[in-house]
This record gives sequence, structure tokens and C-alpha cells, in this order.
Amino acid sequence: MHFSTIALVGRYHDSGLDAPLRALAEVLHAAGRQVLIEKETSENTGVSEYPTATTAEIGSQADLVIVMGGDGTMLGVGRQLAQYDVPLLGINHGRLGFITDIPVQNAFEAIESVLDGQYDIEHRTLLQASVVRDDKTLTCALALNDVVLNRASRGGMIEICVEYNETLMYRQRADGLIVATPTGSTAYSLSASGPILHPAVNAFLLVPVAPQTLSNRPIAVPDTGTLTLTLSEVGRVETGASVHFDMQTWSDLQLGDKIVVTKADHQIRFLHPKGYNFFSTLRQKLHWNIMPDAS
Repeated sequence: MHFSTIALVGRYHDSGLDAPLRALAEVLHAAGRQVLIEKETSENTGVSEYPTATTAEIGSQADLVIVMGGDGTMLGVGRQLAQYDVPLLGINHGRLGFITDIPVQNAFEAIESVLDGQYDIEHRTLLQASVVRDDKTLTCALALNDVVLNRASRGGMIEICVEYNETLMYRQRADGLIVATPTGSTAYSLSASGPILHPAVNAFLLVPVAPQTLSNRPIAVPDTGTLTLTLSEVGRVETGASVHFDMQTWSDLQLGDKIVVTKADHQIRFLHPKGYNFFSTLRQKLHWNIMPDAS
């Protein structure tokens, strides 16, 4: 791929983002690429020397999108741009950085390699989730990490009926249930003692949050099927529940509501400089006990 038009998106809430963002734009411009700055990024950082574009305009015009921020920024950009099939490259200006994997100090070198054609392409699965009440769809959303059914903060446990392809898996009383993609297996799911899935694994991961029965364990199912989570009971009359799509909250759940989760039609394409290794990322980000010479 020849990246003639490259869009830049930044986590503009970060102080000091304007300098590295402007420097990156200058490098791309000097390399003969047309540079677009995402509109809100430009407005909030003051980087206004280049044309601006909305997300939809970026999707239709850009050959590559470089995201400078943390994984949360990449999640939002990825969901919005998935339908356009534009590849994404992540520069970590945040904390962990599982999917914004290029350290900011290595950004220029990595981008030069990508512009020279030295990169690998990786596809990541998205979830498509709907809230259904009395056979009527109330809301739909995409999630790159996870869909989470949670009790309200003020209440007790909720009861969830879980079905896969209309076959009962189990009923579970818990604080909540996480449905994660392999990408999301290193997010909230990991903190709830879920396993890590390699991004190439074609599976949904179901991880209970503080289940009442300790034998309720995480389970992975093929991502070719349909998961249905029904809010079947609440612990007390005043207890409520909410559903979160990559932390985007829909809080008006009622008893009997169903959350229907399937694999989305679109995937997200990530670009990585040559030499990217998922296990190396895990070792670095999770501080696994490794030999001194391992990277």
C-alpha cells in the first residue's frame, strides 16, 4: 500500500500533545504525504497548519490513520472507522498501550519503516451488540474490547441467563458478565481473572465478575455464533443494571432485557512495523519474569 494521504488523531486531553503531533505531521509532509488532522484534535491542540477532517471524511479520504494516545483513544477511533476499512497505526502516548504499541520515542523510526513498506497487517475482531426489549431493538453499538453487563453501583447481584445459539449455557448470579474479544482479553477481562487470548483466536470470551458460585469460570466459545444475555432477576427491588460497550454506557436496562452479541461484519486493520511480536508486548506491558536479554 502507498499511503498518499495520512490522517492524524490525538488524545487531545493530554497536555503537551501538540509538540509531538506537530513534529509527526512535519515528518509526513516532508515525506511527500498529504496530512489531515482530525477536526477535534486540531481544535484542542492548536495544530492548525494542515487541513482538518471529520471522522467520516477521514474514512473516505485517508489511506492510513495514525492514532497518538492510549488504548482508549484507539478504541474510539477504531469503532468509528471500522466501516471504512482504513488501516490504523498506534503511537502510545498513554499508559499500558496494548494496541497503541509504538512508544512515542520510537515513533519517527517506526513510521519511516511503514512508509517504506516494512510493516505487518493484523486484523482484529469487533463485537456487534444490541439491547432488545419485547422483540424491539433499543440500541446497537460496536465494541473492540468488550461488552459488559453490570449491576448498578448501588445494588446487589444480578442474575443473567446466558445462551449460545439459543442453547442454554448457564444462569449466573454475579456482579456482572464480560463478553470480550481477544483484543479485550487484556483489558477489563484480565483484571477479572480471565485468560489472555491471542488476537488470531476466533472466539468470544465470557468472564464472570465476582460470581456467587465459585465454580463459574471463564469460558471461550466460537465467534461464529450468537450470545444472548438476559437480565433474568435482580437481587433487590431497587437494584438496577447497565450495559457497557467499550465503556460507552447504556443504563436503562429492565428485567427481561436481552443483550444480543455477535461478531461484527467489519474488522479493524492494525499496522505494525516489522518485528512486532504479541508475546513481546505481553512481556513488556505485564512485566512478566523474563531473561535480561529478552525483548
